[in-house]
Amino acid sequence: MQQISLSDIEVAQEMADAAREVILPFFRKPDLETSNKLTDGFDPVTVADRAAEQAMRAVLARHRPDDGIFGEEYGQVEGLSGRTWVLDPIDGTRGFISGTPTWGVLIALSTQDGPVMGVIDQPYIGERFIGSADTAEVSGPTGTQPLKTRATETLDQAVLFTTFPEVGTSEERAGFESVAQHVRLTRYGMDCYAYALLAAGQVDLVIECGLNAYDIQAPIAVIEAAGGIVTDWQGGPAHQGGRVLAAANADLHAKALAILHDV
Repeated sequence: MQQISLSDIEVAQEMADAAREVILPFFRKPDLETSNKLTDGFDPVTVADRAAEQAMRAVLARHRPDDGIFGEEYGQVEGLSGRTWVLDPIDGTRGFISGTPTWGVLIALSTQDGPVMGVIDQPYIGERFIGSADTAEVSGPTGTQPLKTRATETLDQAVLFTTFPEVGTSEERAGFESVAQHVRLTRYGMDCYAYALLAAGQVDLVIECGLNAYDIQAPIAVIEAAGGIVTDWQGGPAHQGGRVLAAANADLHAKALAILHDV
């Protein structure tokens, strides 16, 4: 049988489908197997995280054997093509084990310059956010709609999200709070779903720190495709992780960046 050639987005869709299939049976199950990656602190990983990454890697082995892979659970495999698939099988495992539907599957396709395509998938809700040079859309229970970030220009009208109340170091926390005191509304605990909501035009800013490449590359691609901007706190590239500022538009980004820049 002749092998069907798939586009990169089709490959990413197949990966997200495969991850959904293996993750959902574990969600909100009282006997979920969970372990801690840290000896000091709490960084949970579950059997669902590992099974989802294995399922996605199996798709890549079939369709993109020459591409590299960088996944949270099973590390990096160098490829021959100059392209790397960056995978976070469950971004927001703390939310996953708590039963909140704010976690997601993150899939990015990247070159040395950063992500060129990204998917944020929320299996339980059934929403999938896709961003590339040619695509910016979300599909879900109400159908498929284009993604477009908001045009909010002033901080006093902005909605700001972050994942944890305890944002990084005390210095980084102070930087976050310096922005937070200027905005209309601040919300916490959203994991990767915050970035999806920014791309969908629901919120205006996401500020975080201590991120890894697999936490942010898919959100960067989705947000930029929708018209937003993502940098580090100095205004530089953010695709390697660290301190991240995501904004709905350049004007709002500049205002938040001016506050964070000196942290």
